[in-house]
Amino acid sequence: MARALELAHEAAVAGEVPVGAVVVAGDRIVGEGWNQPIATRDPSAHAEILALRAAGQTLEAYRLPGTRLYVTLEPCPMCLGAMIHARVDEVIYGASDPKTGACGGALSLHEAPAHNHQLTVRGGVEADASAELLKGFFRARRGAAREPS
Repeated sequence: MARALELAHEAAVAGEVPVGAVVVAGDRIVGEGWNQPIATRDPSAHAEILALRAAGQTLEAYRLPGTRLYVTLEPCPMCLGAMIHARVDEVIYGASDPKTGACGGALSLHEAPAHNHQLTVRGGVEADASAELLKGFFRARRGAAREPS
């Protein structure tokens, strides 16, 4: 999770919502990403999606069994769906997202019995650090919006 937090900082510096993610196989990081939908003009460029894409390239596979994905914010439905399709074993996230989180925050999509793959979900890892990054980012943006030009 430490590396995911570093990547979230990179996102914030780039003006993106500070979310970072890493995919781990065994004890090595095989993919990483941070939010980049603004810079890439790609609504799917969430940290988790970019980390999954990188892991697929590293492992030369589109299925990623035996991997864990660490992310600083509870995944949205799109990202959780990608993890299910990739056959990720476990997702470990930091801060909960009561508005769009798909792992218990707003929805519990990981518990849907219709999925052909079930993954384990663990939340609250480095939750305070993850939440503070997000709060600080949005606080700064609100403050900047109030300043006269």
